Amino acid sequence: MDDISKWVSELRDPTIKKRRAAAIRLGKSADPSAIPHLLEALSDTHSGVRSEVVQALGRLGDSSAVAALVASLDDTDPMVRAAAIAAIGKIKDRDAVNPLIACLHDKEIIIRVGAAEVLGKLGDARAIRPLALLGNDPFQEVRDAAEAALRRLRVKK
Repeated sequence: MDDISKWVSELRDPTIKKRRAAAIRLGKSADPSAIPHLLEALSDTHSGVRSEVVQALGRLGDSSAVAALVASLDDTDPMVRAAAIAAIGKIKDRDAVNPLIACLHDKEIIIRVGAAEVLGKLGDARAIRPLALLGNDPFQEVRDAAEAALRRLRVKK
C-alpha cells in the first residue's frame, strides 16, 4: 500500500491539475483510509476534480461511500453525475436503486443510459417498471439501454 499522505495533501492544492491527479492516485491506492479525504473533496469547486473524486470512490469500491455518491447524482455537472452512476455500478449497492430510478428522468441522455445500465446490473426488481417506461424515450440509445437492462433483470428473477 502507498503512503497516501502526499496525495491527501494535494487534494487541497490550489492547482486543479494537482487535485485531479491526487484523486486519481488515491483511487488507485486501494487504501480505504483515503475515503474520508475523498468524501471531503466532493465539495471541490471544480467539476473536473469532483468527477475524479467520484471515480476514485468507485475504484475503492467501499459501500461507505454510497450515500455521498448518491448525493453526487444531483451535481450540476452531468459528467459528475455520470461518474457517480458508474461508481455506484462498481460498488453494486442496492441502496442506490431508488436514486438511480430517479436518474431515468434526467434531461441528459448519458445519465438516463448510465442509470439504466447500472440498474440492470444491480438486478433489483424495483427497476423493472421504471425501465419499461423508457420504451417511450425519444432517443434510441436510451431505449436500447433500458431494453438490455430489462433483459438482465428478467434473467435474474
